Amino acid sequence: MPELPEVETVVRDLRPLLVGRGITGVRQSKHKLRRPWKPQWNAAVTGARVEAVRRRGTWILIDLAVSNPTPQPPPRSGEGGQARKASRAPLSEDELRSSFSPPRSGEGPGVGLPLLRVHLGMTGQFTVVDASTPQPDHLHVVFALDNAHELRYRDPRRFGSVEYFADRADAEAELSAELGPEPFGIDAAYFRDAVRGTARNLKAVLLDQTVVAGVGNIYADEACFRAKLHPGRTGKSLSADECDRLREAIEAVLTRAIESRGSTIRDYVGGSGLRGGFQNEHAVYGRTDQPCPTCKTPVLCARYAGRASHYCPHCQVINHKEGPRGRGERAQRRTRE
Repeated sequence: MPELPEVETVVRDLRPLLVGRGITGVRQSKHKLRRPWKPQWNAAVTGARVEAVRRRGTWILIDLAVSNPTPQPPPRSGEGGQARKASRAPLSEDELRSSFSPPRSGEGPGVGLPLLRVHLGMTGQFTVVDASTPQPDHLHVVFALDNAHELRYRDPRRFGSVEYFADRADAEAELSAELGPEPFGIDAAYFRDAVRGTARNLKAVLLDQTVVAGVGNIYADEACFRAKLHPGRTGKSLSADECDRLREAIEAVLTRAIESRGSTIRDYVGGSGLRGGFQNEHAVYGRTDQPCPTCKTPVLCARYAGRASHYCPHCQVINHKEGPRGRGERAQRRTRE
């Protein structure tokens, strides 16, 4: 499932290709996405101009501008609606914050300022291509642009969604209620309280989008490894210094992943159609039985928070007071012993 670095890459790829472009038409497949695109939204979107492309958590937000905005009632419940080359140079603070900043037009969101909200689900691809490009299978929503190009949403498993909001304030309110702060520049005291105030294991804490938005299975494993913390340790077992180490590791891992255009495990491509490269830098994720890059001990995989969790048993130590072993861990240890 695309996580924050993958979604951020899509946003950065789409921004120079979409901002200022007009939408001249919409077409959709007969197959429904997790949150279906409604035919009545076609007329509302046609004629709109793309004002901004940004991100919140793992959601893509496309702010639209219309020539003569007219007040519309809020949607009913359920009616929500340039690629950077891989580089070792660190991202600037402005770059990290640019994609999830609030819309800049006017004094803030309001009636008559529509928005498209997109989630890639597990296999979604959101790309801009020349309109003459042959249509791939599993293509579900297509926005025709005013420069003979198309913005296409493809999703083989259909767990993603493309929605229209007549008032972007409604979309912002939903996301604010569901998501915690972004992981860049997160307040240290907030993070310590959130982690140390729970008996859940670290994997569960990091996957909880109300704690920190955008971290998923891949980057939770990579951040725990970088911080030298076992994913099965309970949050309350961490010291303040360990919390700070984890917070810094999350930001460092995500920053580097964005620089590498995210991780392509199966289907993921950026908004320009290019694959990610961070999968070649994974220290532990997906590397069961391969040597730890630090100490050469074979990487283990056990289940925490219901998810496969990869870690080095030598670099990321846990004792019985800090949390129970994960499902499958004992069997792996016995096999090696």
